Amino acid sequence: MSTPARKRLMRDFKRLQQDPPAGISGAPQDNNIMLWNAVIFGPDDTPWDGGTFKLTLQFTEDYPNKPPTVRFVSRMFHPNSKSDTKTTFQLICVVL
Repeated sequence: MSTPARKRLMRDFKRLQQDPPAGISGAPQDNNIMLWNAVIFGPDDTPWDGGTFKLTLQFTEDYPNKPPTVRFVSRMFHPNSKSDTKTTFQLICVVL
């Protein structure tokens, strides 16, 4: 069934394929347009330089009015998280 959210995600994916932004890549998982895998490549001259960071994006039928749930699969340094515990602050955001 094709819903407005699914149609929008198909358009977004097509646009990503035609004009991929520098430093990131992303695509839906096989047979599930609502669940994407993405990779962010660490920007030069930053603490993340040379890093490859994998994440998942879970979209809902409310997309694009509601953002996806984003989860980093890769461990990474972030100034708003404590490296010695699994505690993180609520200030961590990702904008794609």
